[in-house]
Amino acid sequence: MQRLFLGTVALAALIGTAVAQQAPAPGAPAPAAAAQGTQPFVAGTPLAMRDNIKTFGSFLSAESVSYDAQNDRYVVVNTGVGNTVRANDGYISLLNPDGTVHTLKWIAPTAANQPSNGITLNDPRGSDIEGGVLYIADMDTVRMFDMATGQAKGERVIQGAMTLNDLEVARDGTVYVTDTGTNKVHKITPQGQISVFAEGEQVNRPNGVAIDAQGNVVIVLIGTDDVLTYDPNGKILKTEKSTDAGNDGLVILADGTKLISSVQRGTIARIRPNQPAEAIADGIPTAASMAYDSKRNQLIIPQNAQNAVTILQLR
Repeated sequence: MQRLFLGTVALAALIGTAVAQQAPAPGAPAPAAAAQGTQPFVAGTPLAMRDNIKTFGSFLSAESVSYDAQNDRYVVVNTGVGNTVRANDGYISLLNPDGTVHTLKWIAPTAANQPSNGITLNDPRGSDIEGGVLYIADMDTVRMFDMATGQAKGERVIQGAMTLNDLEVARDGTVYVTDTGTNKVHKITPQGQISVFAEGEQVNRPNGVAIDAQGNVVIVLIGTDDVLTYDPNGKILKTEKSTDAGNDGLVILADGTKLISSVQRGTIARIRPNQPAEAIADGIPTAASMAYDSKRNQLIIPQNAQNAVTILQLR
C-alpha cells in the first residue's frame, strides 16, 4: 500500500501564505528546485507535486463537493466568510474535472447594493445531487436548486436544528441530514415530513452521511472514529472503525468500499467490506465533505480552511 502525502509547503503556496517569488521573464528558464522533492513557488507557475494528487484554489472555505455526472463537472459549496461575519455570503462554484474553474459563483446571493435574486446561502455545507436538484444543508434549512438553471426550487426548515452539516438524498427524494450541533440525524420525506432518524450518545457530532447499495444509511462522526450503519428505519446494523476521529467526508463505492476524510487529522481512510480501515492518504489539512468521480476514479476533496480543493487519484 502506498500512502500519499501533500506537503504543507505546497499547500501554503496555494493558499497564499508562502512568500511568492518574482515570476521569470518570458522565455526565461524556471528556477531550479531548492532541494530534492521541493519546488519554489512562482506566481502563475504550476506546482510539481506527486503525479496523482493536485490542489486548486479560487475558493472561500470550500465545505463540500458533489459530482455532476450528467455535465461532467464538480459542484463546490463555499461558506464564504461565515454567517457570524456577514450573513448570506455563501456561494456555489462549478469546477472542471481538470481543476480549472468553470464558474466561480454559479449560485450566489446578489451583492448588497443589488436587488435581491431570492437566493439565500448563509452557511452552506453539505451537498448532494439527485433527480436534477442540488440539495444544500444551510444552518437549519435544506435548500434546493435546479441543476439546469441554478434557480432556487424551495427549502425545508428543520425547527431546533443548530448546525446542519452533510446530507444525502435517496433516489425517492428522501433526505438524510446530519446536525452536528444537536447530535441528531434528521429525515425529510419527499412530502416534507421531518423526523429524527438517529440520535443518542453514540451519535457523537455526526457529520458525513451516505447511502450504500442496500439502501442503508451510513454516518461518520467528528467526535469518535465510529462509522455507523443504519437500516432505512433507523435501526443500527453495525459499527466499524475508521483510522482516525474527527471525520467529515464519506463516499461509498459500488463494491461497498467506504472512503472517509478526517477534517481534523487531514487523512483519507479506506474500509473495504469486512476488512479493517487503512490510511491511503494524509497531509490534506481540513479535508471536508468529498465526492467521487466514477469516470476518472478520483476523489475531489474540499479543504475549507485552505480555501482549496484537492483531487486524489485512487490506485
